Amino acid sequence: MTGLEGILWRVAHGREIELGRRSTIMAIINVTPDSFSDGGRFETVDAVVEHALRAVSEGAAIIDIGGESTRPGAAAVSPSEEQARVLPVIEALRGRTEALISIDTYRAETARLAVSAGAHIVNDVFGLQKEPDIANIAAATGAGLCIMHTGRDRAKLPDVIADQVHFLKQSLAIATASGVNSDRIVLDPGFGFAKETAEENLELMARFSELSRFGLPLLAGTSRKRFLGAVTGREAPDRDAATAASSALLRLQGAAVFRVHNVAINRDALDIADAMLNARQEFERKRPT
Repeated sequence: MTGLEGILWRVAHGREIELGRRSTIMAIINVTPDSFSDGGRFETVDAVVEHALRAVSEGAAIIDIGGESTRPGAAAVSPSEEQARVLPVIEALRGRTEALISIDTYRAETARLAVSAGAHIVNDVFGLQKEPDIANIAAATGAGLCIMHTGRDRAKLPDVIADQVHFLKQSLAIATASGVNSDRIVLDPGFGFAKETAEENLELMARFSELSRFGLPLLAGTSRKRFLGAVTGREAPDRDAATAASSALLRLQGAAVFRVHNVAINRDALDIADAMLNARQEFERKRPT
């Protein structure tokens, strides 16, 4: 999927969203004390809900709620603790916004409960390969799936795109075997997830368009990542401008969905990228053959 082609992403509860013609923002909403850039900022359900609604007002179409930090070295939480953090937020948001709700989890039971509570999408940072039953839950409920590539807990291939293809093919095989239709799936190359150096992440950015071979919408999640700090010298809370620049660049390479902390600055950057893509498309349409 490249350029300004539109495709419907079908998700749970009979909802759908068009991806491609305009960049789509997924707002990161962490219900955690230890996330790498905003852990502990929102300590009550009401505070989290207000933060999420503010993100929607700034241009987010999807709210991605996570109850366990995925930063390197973060302590794992129990399934019951994760669920106690996220389910009240999902239930509170369900009746207050038309934005789609995503649950950021690799646990099948958390995914099942979250979709039952009102979530439309399951965002799995282990690409269905830690708890493959997530695919069965998605098939049974019609939930959308974000399938993310990771290099954690395994040996990677030396070529950054070859490893993406190797891993994501396995994930897609799990989804297919469970009966998940392709119109439910978005792929995420997992910037920063066991891509240890700035060079590896920058190569992934530079070659991002090669992932169009899958024919599926692509999600870019560079927000405040360490490799942006390596380039700019800035700490995590001060990397929003760098995030917006990387979002715009990845939009030009075919990304459709952008998972970010700061919605407003990324919405502006992506509006410019979208406008340029529209102008290029119009020029190509009018150019004599």
